[in-house]
Amino acid sequence: MNRLLQPVLAGVLTAVVGFASTFALILAALRAVGADERQAASGLLALCLAMGLVAIWLGVRHRIPISIAWSTPGAALLVSTGPVPGGFAAAVGAFVLCGLLITAAGLIPVLGRAVAAIPVPVASAMLAGVLFDLCIAPVRALVEVPMMAAPVVVTWAVLSRYARQWAVPAALAVAVVAIVWTAPAGGLAGADLRPTIVFTTPTWTWAATVSLALPLFLVTMASQNVPGMAVLAGFGYRPPLRTVLVGTGLASTLAAPLGGHAVNLAAITAALAAGPDAHPDPRRRWIASVTAGSGQLVLGLGSGLATALVLLSPPVLVEAVAGLALLGALGAAIAAAVADPDGRPAAVVTFLVTASGITVLGLGAAFWGLLAGGLFALLHRRPAKAPTTDPANPAKDPADPAKDPADPAKDPADPAKAQTTDPADPATTTDPATSPGGLLPRQGVRES
Repeated sequence: MNRLLQPVLAGVLTAVVGFASTFALILAALRAVGADERQAASGLLALCLAMGLVAIWLGVRHRIPISIAWSTPGAALLVSTGPVPGGFAAAVGAFVLCGLLITAAGLIPVLGRAVAAIPVPVASAMLAGVLFDLCIAPVRALVEVPMMAAPVVVTWAVLSRYARQWAVPAALAVAVVAIVWTAPAGGLAGADLRPTIVFTTPTWTWAATVSLALPLFLVTMASQNVPGMAVLAGFGYRPPLRTVLVGTGLASTLAAPLGGHAVNLAAITAALAAGPDAHPDPRRRWIASVTAGSGQLVLGLGSGLATALVLLSPPVLVEAVAGLALLGALGAAIAAAVADPDGRPAAVVTFLVTASGITVLGLGAAFWGLLAGGLFALLHRRPAKAPTTDPANPAKDPADPAKDPADPAKDPADPAKAQTTDPADPATTTDPATSPGGLLPRQGVRES
């Protein structure tokens, strides 16, 4: 019984933390692109159903703790994009297209490689620009509604020091108390608290495709699916990427007409189900992800109540809670954007254009930021350096004739300098995984 209880509790924690952290952002995102109250509640429920069913199916089939989440950076993108020509029906059409593109990335490897070919600084800077406006919402809330926002921010700040995983859920709980306390009498009396399903017939427009569908696909792939695979690999799992992409892509496509924007691999919360806290035996941790999927199905039933509470709240307070949840993601995106000095100028251009929130020709700032940064990176790309070794003697560097090829460890500028590495002692040699030239996994974001 104890062997089963530990992964079950880890799965419940994964579901609760994932849902409570950013469900307010999901509702704000759907409302931003034109959804009404019932359509937003339907979208939240559809995402919970899609996440839960895919997580259960993948976990049972592969016996791997594959956690599924909604696209948190995708939701931030919806908030920054705002209404699109054609209304919510056009946004739903963009959701459908995004799901089809994720499915195609699993079926057509070259498409996945094309996404991976986008320079990391540019992709990370676009994500940082998308998140920027939401992450300054706590500051605006402290000015506009200080009596409600101050307890929320203080709760988050204290718990982020002592119990980081509960910081955002606790801040949300304080926000809910503040909303209920300040709401007019009978504020929830007329609200429909039952689970709601609303079908929206999708329409397709050029503007929604370019400014919403394509950026949504890119941020979901680059900021959720790629780091999600890295998290699982870090715990020793090798999930079938093709199956994961096809499964989440089809689930996103089916959830789109009900209002869901996209589902994908979890990144941060994936560690709750895949790490040793879920179970000492890695072969038993899949129970945690399946439990998390079941928990998401149950939490989806409360989408009506969640929507009603958000509607009673000042919009800036909802955005403030979402911004607190995304501060870690913003920091990781900025760090990845400026890590490479050569790619830093293009990253700055991408960030500024994306964060500006401009709309030109009906196309949102995320598209123009990606375009501007990509063109700037191409313009300033340095040509490959010519080889400097002597073909007749590869060990000898022609740029340094004094260097003795027979003794590569010897520094000709300092003949007295002895070799500092001992071939017989591997501990003294350089580890490529930790050296400056080592490859580091792309940083992820905090999802649902």
